[in-house]
Amino acid sequence: MGFVFYDIETTGTNKYFDQILQFAAIKTDRELNELERFEVRCRLLPHVVPSPRAMLITGVGPSQFTDAALPSHYEMVRAIKAKFDKWTPAVFLGHNSLSFDENFLRQAFYKTLHPPYLTNTNRNSRADSLSMVQSLSRYIPGIVNIPMDNDRKPSFKLDQLAPANGFNHGIAHDAMSDTEATLHLCRLLADRAGNYWSNFLRFARKSAVMEFIQEEKFFYFAETFFGKTSSWIVCRIGENPNYAAEQLVFNLAVDPEELALLDDNALGVRLAGQPKPVRTLRANACPALLTFEDTPAHLRAAMPEEHVLISRASRIRNDGEFVRRLTSIFLSARPERTQSAYVEKQIYDSFTNEADLSLMDRFHTIDWIARPKLLESLSDQRARILGERLLHVESPETLPDTARKRLDIATAERLMGTDGQVPWLTLPKALEKTRDMLAVSSGTDTTLLHELEDYLTGEFERVSTLIVQR
Repeated sequence: MGFVFYDIETTGTNKYFDQILQFAAIKTDRELNELERFEVRCRLLPHVVPSPRAMLITGVGPSQFTDAALPSHYEMVRAIKAKFDKWTPAVFLGHNSLSFDENFLRQAFYKTLHPPYLTNTNRNSRADSLSMVQSLSRYIPGIVNIPMDNDRKPSFKLDQLAPANGFNHGIAHDAMSDTEATLHLCRLLADRAGNYWSNFLRFARKSAVMEFIQEEKFFYFAETFFGKTSSWIVCRIGENPNYAAEQLVFNLAVDPEELALLDDNALGVRLAGQPKPVRTLRANACPALLTFEDTPAHLRAAMPEEHVLISRASRIRNDGEFVRRLTSIFLSARPERTQSAYVEKQIYDSFTNEADLSLMDRFHTIDWIARPKLLESLSDQRARILGERLLHVESPETLPDTARKRLDIATAERLMGTDGQVPWLTLPKALEKTRDMLAVSSGTDTTLLHELEDYLTGEFERVSTLIVQR
């Protein structure tokens, strides 16, 4: 099994309502030798408004995202899906991919009626070079050069991290250049810290994580929040019954004897306090784990002595009622999840059944004229809504006149934000942001922003007319 390094550039940072504009990937063997590369761009979806700040960062303007020679968003996703199928099985890896790129990919697949979990099914697994670098900088200080940002804080951003470690990052925020930068960093990690690199890759598989945390009496666990990496010696106590990939672990720096004496109300208060006794570990997100024996000495020195850890882990393991109280009270403190009114945010509400998956697979192979009828056979209401939107973009002539006109108006109202406060960027908001940025811009930024202002103004006038004439 080899690797697929990848990166995306998008219209903004909203994983539910923005879109991918560029995708790039490099396939390597296990030794990180390049085997193949792939890159594709697409046009802007008609219901998406690009963020002016994102366009400045990527350098992409209207002349690019409206280029008729580029494939549509659907055609791009089909090409990505075909490439992924060819490269499977592999470890899919990007820089901050688990928090950013992966979410956009899943949305792209979901909105085009493809299985959304391609990077961690069919023997595929996933990892993230950002968490690797952050963890390794804690395990072995100085293993890579960590630059400082303008506030003199360590920066793990790829466009600063890669050049600080010998990569000529000539075109930062270009998907292929960023993919090359990620591959460069991983080659450094594999070369300078081979054992840790192998350990990270071991836990790219959920099954390996589950086996490890169930067998080890206690183990080292590290996570990064807002650029700061923290670590704990923990033992597993259970899982979220509604989401098995979310495992619950107990921080053995906390004395369980003290917690066991508390009533349920007091225990709930303590679980919300610091240091947190119970933490979550995502078994399907390549967590940074080490055995206690492999934990670097400078980290172990700040933790309880081994005999204390053994005693506390044993205390927890042998008290099922205490563990039940811990997990129950911890999970009950979370706000109840309600279904979003927006289909984009319903991606994780349920899995699509096998019958619908089969129909959705067939959807992509039949003539466009036959696809509206197939959508009627789907039991998943989300897929029917997304499928109709897809037809409206790709083949509107196949829809009945009433449906096409309804979707025309819905798109126009979405762009204008006529429903009031909406969670996506609208044309009026984008125009306001663009003009604010123009007031303080210079050079090439000004040129791109003027081009964007002209595009947004034209769209505003076109859409306003359509709404008035409905």
